[in-house]
Amino acid sequence: MSVRVGQKAPDFTAPAYHKGSFTSVTLSEFAGKWVMLCFYPGDFTFV
Repeated sequence: MSVRVGQKAPDFTAPAYHKGSFTSVTLSEFAGKWVMLCFYPGDFTFV
């Protein structure tokens, strides 16, 4: 699957850190809202 600018993002669930604790978030929870996704390689990886 490839994602392109201007296309709808596929729904997914990911771990998140929010308000001092770890949780899971699903993209569909934010339907109709602006969402900014930030990705980076884990600390101390060779990526």
